Amino acid sequence: MYNLHCHSLLSDGVLLPSEIAVRYADKGYKVIAITDHADYSNIDLIINAILEFTEHWPKDSRIKVLPGIELTHLPLEQFKPLAKYARRKGIKIIIGHGETLVEPVIKGTNRAALEADIDILAHPGLISDDEVKLAKKKGIFLEITSRKGHCDTNPHVVEQALKAGARLILNTDSHSPEDIISPEQLKNIALKAGLNSDEIDKIYKDVDGFLGKISY
Repeated sequence: MYNLHCHSLLSDGVLLPSEIAVRYADKGYKVIAITDHADYSNIDLIINAILEFTEHWPKDSRIKVLPGIELTHLPLEQFKPLAKYARRKGIKIIIGHGETLVEPVIKGTNRAALEADIDILAHPGLISDDEVKLAKKKGIFLEITSRKGHCDTNPHVVEQALKAGARLILNTDSHSPEDIISPEQLKNIALKAGLNSDEIDKIYKDVDGFLGKISY
């Protein structure tokens, strides 16, 4: 089991990366990514810190930790250069902070993020048909999230993704200990969003295939 969207005290979370890893391992997860919020002001700080952490995380640990980043509230033209920069520096999981309805996200963010070199579009809100088709074309995962507020549009994202054949991913978007739920609880979030067990199994297989292509 995996969770590829969580935040540490390197941005707006409350736990050290090591605390996050231990808590997810205790819940039964096998792979996580630390994906703290970044823009031009802090991207080097985030990249350097998380790469340093993952480099020293024990390779024989019961949980693997991938270096990630979430490009957040950017001017639209900044998604491509910052995603390219993060990838070149060694970041394995790049998330675009999508157009959630519970934050004042710049209109056009979903498309700008999808046009960049990202892996996941987080909480994409009322994502459009054209944006979902672009996600499918590029193989970018659309997020189903357990995060309060962001999860309100999960059913819309599920409906759009299934209609277009786009890939989905289940994430917690955790910021605090209370957000670190069990894999079974996360699966229940997906069921409530309109997915069935077979569709959830396919999501797991798609993500397993994606992770199998990442060296860590």
